[in-house]
Amino acid sequence: MRFVRYFLFVIFLIITKTTFGQQKKYSIHTVAFYNLENLFDTINNPAVNDDEWTPSGGRHWSKIKYNQKLKNLSEVIVQIGSTNNKTAPTLIGCCEIENRGVLEDLLKEPNLIDVDYGIIHFDSPDKRGIDVALLYQKKYFRPTDYANIPLYVYKKDPELFKKEADSTQSNRVFTRDQLLITGFLEGEEVSIIVNHWPSRSGGEKRSSPFREAAGALNKKIIDSLQKINPLAKVITMGDLNDGPTNKSVKKAVGAIGKRKAVGKLGIYNPFENMAKRGLGTIAYRDSWDIFDQIMISEPFINNDFTKYQFWKAGIYNKPFLIQNSGKYKGYPKRNSNNEVGFSDHFPVYIYLIKEIN
Repeated sequence: MRFVRYFLFVIFLIITKTTFGQQKKYSIHTVAFYNLENLFDTINNPAVNDDEWTPSGGRHWSKIKYNQKLKNLSEVIVQIGSTNNKTAPTLIGCCEIENRGVLEDLLKEPNLIDVDYGIIHFDSPDKRGIDVALLYQKKYFRPTDYANIPLYVYKKDPELFKKEADSTQSNRVFTRDQLLITGFLEGEEVSIIVNHWPSRSGGEKRSSPFREAAGALNKKIIDSLQKINPLAKVITMGDLNDGPTNKSVKKAVGAIGKRKAVGKLGIYNPFENMAKRGLGTIAYRDSWDIFDQIMISEPFINNDFTKYQFWKAGIYNKPFLIQNSGKYKGYPKRNSNNEVGFSDHFPVYIYLIKEIN
């Protein structure tokens, strides 16, 4: 009799655990960033330095090559984050695009046409004519405000950073604007900043002040959003041309790589730990670094799963994106004169999740 009572008690515990301990269900969105590496059309624009990317230019950039590039990029974009989310990214920041037209062509590709992405884009003053943009799924994200915010840096005094600057100064370095978008992700307000910071042309050390100024501008934008709403949910993403531990990210933005160390109004960078583990999005002379990063404000990591929260981050570096032979074996499979590749950068992504009933 004692054994029977014990057996019934065990059965009761199993039923109770099954009934009340079921797995929670979550809504999930992928947020991504991808440097599209020289996504130029074939038309010569006299206003910018795009001669190389024309049929008569050094790259012999033909309509056939352009169409192949669009096809290749569309195959990547639709799969970013597919390990844990089979739906294409909800938000995609991108850079190295020549104009809005190339994005419109990209979104007409069979892989993407049914996703119904919207485009937010401004022409920037970059001398090569390359810009940043945001693609967003219209059914999930509704933009309400957006603006391009210029970065003023100067050759003679690269650390000069002014609230109001003379954009006609002859020693200004014309680089990409920072794109700020605010909108609602399924009813929840989110702000996104898309970046492509100044390159390392002239050397990392010499050009570092330009990127530090870009980081300072980025922090200024974030501060302004948090001044309006201390609980503002901010995502800043881009090709920063610096790694997670460089001054532009660690000091200028103030990004922190340890989640538990992030305080109120703080910025968390999930890619810092990846970089310390030797992972990368771009390679140079067999050395890897993570130039492509997505950072988030503290409300994304406060474990309030009644609203969207950060889950985890990743680098999308599947084998088909990797050069498998030649001098650059193991590197991201970029364009060459003989073959149209994907990009010299791997895309990055984060997942945002929210508990649902």
